[in-house]
Amino acid sequence: MALSAFTDKSHAPTEADLRSVLGTKYAAWVRLVELVTARIPALTQLWGFTGKSTGWGLRLHHGKRVIVYMTPADAHFRVSFALGEKAVAQAKLAGLPKALLDAIEAAPRYAEGRGVRIQVTKLAQLPALAALAEIKDRS
Repeated sequence: MALSAFTDKSHAPTEADLRSVLGTKYAAWVRLVELVTARIPALTQLWGFTGKSTGWGLRLHHGKRVIVYMTPADAHFRVSFALGEKAVAQAKLAGLPKALLDAIEAAPRYAEGRGVRIQVTKLAQLPALAALAEIKDRS
């Protein structure tokens, strides 16, 4: 099963598609994009299809650099970050919630950084995720 609810390579998700799939989590999706954009004003949004196992996801870019990956699923979504060690060190000093710091610590390590994946389940998570996006952007 793909990570994304959208697996048809020939059809990029529309706002209506996103609203339908996310249901009550659509507002959280929109709010997270707003919060991250408020912290990093020059962001651009780009949908990308990476493969059958992953499907479509939204990437928030600052220049050529992807800051946040957002993956819609049925009635929820995930956010992902590739955090270098400099960003990890800054995150530890930023006063982020313990659950987020634990996820960063437990994330698998790759050449491009730690692959941190967070399932968004409540609005209370959004400010910390936006703060982590800003940390990633600055590092």
